[in-house]
Parts: sequence; C-alpha cells; structure tokens
Amino acid sequence: MGWTVKFDPRAFAELEKLDRSVQRRITDYLRERVADRPNPRELGKALTGEMAGFWRYRVGDYRLLCSINNERRTVLVWRVAHRKDVYR
Repeated sequence: MGWTVKFDPRAFAELEKLDRSVQRRITDYLRERVADRPNPRELGKALTGEMAGFWRYRVGDYRLLCSINNERRTVLVWRVAHRKDVYR
C-alpha cells in the first residue's frame, strides 16, 4: 500500500548532476521514507504563495519539490536542488 515516486525529466537531470553519495541519499530517502508511508505529507512541508500545491522534502542541504496525487498514490518530483537555489 505504498506510494510510487516518479521524477520529472528536469528533476531527474538535476539529480544526475549531483555526487553519487548525494544521489543515493536522496533516492534512499524517497524509497525508504516517503514511498513506504501511509501519508507522504507527514514528512514534507506544504509550500505557500506562488508554489502553493507543492510539497518540500529536506534531505541534508538539498530540497525536493514534489506534487502529491492521492488518486494515483504518486509523488512526482519536480525539482532537486541545493537549498539556496531550489526556489528560484
């Protein structure tokens, strides 16, 4: 009864540019913590303003901007970036 995590092509390209250790940390976080939760919103934070409707997950100094679809039980990752750059 888990959730499916998918990457937007832009987010996947951003993930591939990171160091292997950071890539592994992010993918492990998504697989072990987000996908296995009954409600993935428990770990994230809802964004407001122009980014309302998106959720943010913190993985060290990196942020994952995601949208959550309850009907399909899918978490779609839109951005993967360092915390200083992710909201630009």
